[in-house]
Amino acid sequence: MTDAVIGKVGVIVGIAATLLIRLPYQVRTLHLTVTRHRRSAREWCLLGLLSMGMVFVPWEAMRRDSSLAFANYQPWSGQVWLGWALLLPAMWLFWRAHADLGTNWSPTLEIRHSHTLVTHGVYRWVRHPLYAAIWLWGLAQLALLPNWIAGPALLVGFTPMYLTRVPREEALLCEQFGEAYRTYMNRTGRIIPKIKSLPKDNPNPPGASGGSGSTVISGGGGG
Repeated sequence: MTDAVIGKVGVIVGIAATLLIRLPYQVRTLHLTVTRHRRSAREWCLLGLLSMGMVFVPWEAMRRDSSLAFANYQPWSGQVWLGWALLLPAMWLFWRAHADLGTNWSPTLEIRHSHTLVTHGVYRWVRHPLYAAIWLWGLAQLALLPNWIAGPALLVGFTPMYLTRVPREEALLCEQFGEAYRTYMNRTGRIIPKIKSLPKDNPNPPGASGGSGSTVISGGGGG
């Protein structure tokens, strides 16, 4: 099996795993009432851009008669294995963050009835582990797909969403949870854990009720 095939298998595994991880949570949240949201045309455009970089552009690059074949290059030794080494923890983190959020997860910026502030599991360490997983996945795709367009497509598609969505998401959660969320922000990093003053595991801190520790996209997402 060539490096190119091994890389393509990694991309396909990543796409399939994302769909399988997310589907049950998507189904379980369909009946829940949304009490407030920050959905907009810009939000949907950013989600579309992310989907292009995560699914459609890589898929086009992997086709035998791809229109992006001109951008292929010879991968350096070990490149696709580095991609797999990044992909596996990315998929684990993606799964673990969904498991910790449960029905608090949502594909867009919204608060549902009976949301709770999630600060346990991986949310004990970072506020947005789903976003961290997508960054890792983007780096994995860069290594798995030796194509100058499709390789960095996820990083390119996700960057504007991350930069514009996270501040709005955290503002929404501050509105919902007030001081409880601001305290949580002070002791956790966004996507990288704070080394100093690591928190004690406390699934439900006093005053925390009614919203998600992170509302998340497909790909993300606010997580």
